[in-house]
Amino acid sequence: MSEDFLLAKRFGLECVNDLSDYPFIKDRVQKLPYSFVKQRLAIPLEEREGKLIVAISRPYDLEVLEEIRCLTGCEVSELFSPQNHLEVAIEKCYHQGDREASKFIEGLKREAGELLTEEREDEYDLLEQQDDSPVIRLLNMILIEAIQQGASDVHFEPLDSEMAIRYRIDGVLQFRHAPPSDLQKQLITRIKVMAKMDIAEMRLPQDGRIKLLMAGRQVDFRVSTVPVVYGERIVMRILDKSNILLGLDKIGMTDLTTFRKYLHQNQGIILVTGPTGSGKTTTLYSAITEIHTQEMNVMTIEDPVEYKLQGIAQIGVNPKIDLTFAKGLRHILRQDPDVIMVGEIRDRETAEIAIQSSLTGHLVLSTLHTNDAPSALTRLVDMGIEPYLLSSSVLAILAQRLVRCICDQCKVEYKASDQELKDLEITAQTLYRGEGCEACFGSGYRGRHGIYELMPVSQSIKMQLLRSADANALQRAAVEGGMQTLRAQGGALAAAGITTSAEVLRVSRQLELYS
Repeated sequence: MSEDFLLAKRFGLECVNDLSDYPFIKDRVQKLPYSFVKQRLAIPLEEREGKLIVAISRPYDLEVLEEIRCLTGCEVSELFSPQNHLEVAIEKCYHQGDREASKFIEGLKREAGELLTEEREDEYDLLEQQDDSPVIRLLNMILIEAIQQGASDVHFEPLDSEMAIRYRIDGVLQFRHAPPSDLQKQLITRIKVMAKMDIAEMRLPQDGRIKLLMAGRQVDFRVSTVPVVYGERIVMRILDKSNILLGLDKIGMTDLTTFRKYLHQNQGIILVTGPTGSGKTTTLYSAITEIHTQEMNVMTIEDPVEYKLQGIAQIGVNPKIDLTFAKGLRHILRQDPDVIMVGEIRDRETAEIAIQSSLTGHLVLSTLHTNDAPSALTRLVDMGIEPYLLSSSVLAILAQRLVRCICDQCKVEYKASDQELKDLEITAQTLYRGEGCEACFGSGYRGRHGIYELMPVSQSIKMQLLRSADANALQRAAVEGGMQTLRAQGGALAAAGITTSAEVLRVSRQLELYS
């Protein structure tokens, strides 16, 4: 027996080895700081008849009992436990449980939610806001109407005697309102105040953001102002998360199986091409959403970050602080990524880093501004990238456009002209168009559908690229290999009554046809 045990017996203390069944140990009630109990080898076990029962391992250390009484404000009664048993009880009581961190985070989330609610007090709901000011009411009504009609942008354009307000719906601007010029400055000032811009600065362009609610859901607006002849012109980009369709099954791609095959590769580059507003970002977001898992590190660098994706690290380009695509991409590589999305390859440096990233075991997704898929390879060669690097790194190129769909409420059929059939390279004699009705606001169109041109970088494409990067030769090789062009896919949609021949020709007028 130890001297401490014999001394405890002489003092008449109760001696206990196993302390695990005492309430404070079992329930992990921590009455005292860990550093104190660890250093002084004394731990509270329970409250009994108004007294705090404390286990000690040094029967002669009476000062610790007085310290505990002062710290807790309770009368103290001690019992003896050997040091090794007492240390086991301390570790059990103060040991972090398996889900302790998760519980703590949940608590923080609740607190953050309360703080966020307080911070969002200025984010009023457009449908609930009641204000006597005509300008505020007018602006709210315009924004509500634009959101309800599915507009992507609202244009406020000052003219000589009035202001023109137009909505971009399904990719095309449509005139809506012309408030008098005396409301022009008030509307612009109201928007600038909401976007936290400098209302006194009217000579320089400005950018800002607005967060509002619409029937309880959050809608963001990206605001841009530029000085023009008759005042300031404002464009508000509507970022409504409820309208974005993420998921490859939802974007209307025909050759989805082949695209998915390349998307699940471990390394290489997949490029998406097309003009601004053709849905490239939505396609990339849908691709990332499909392949992302908890075991994967997906990082993006974008200009700007329009929609936040759950569980994905997104970086926004900021030229003011010299955070460019190239610099951001270089630092992303130090973050141990599996998949990298680059918003756009704009220069040789970004292209070189993206290619090196793909060659060193990363899947890279990015965009280029070219008319069709074969032209993407030509553009990269023009930037200074060696063809042999492209042939060993680029997996596939997807070109895309968005065509407006014919409104189902006013769709009518008509006999196609010979010129239409020749332009679309189809044999169907009957085509369709919309006459215009209230449902489509007289446009004849409602909603949009994607047309896609997927060019896998096959062996024949690689051989042609090494011989010559001529876009025409690359396209001929791709068509011979089975690629369906944008014009051909658009013609199929027109023949099926989904869109019109005019729409197909509008989005593909710069493309050449190959026989």
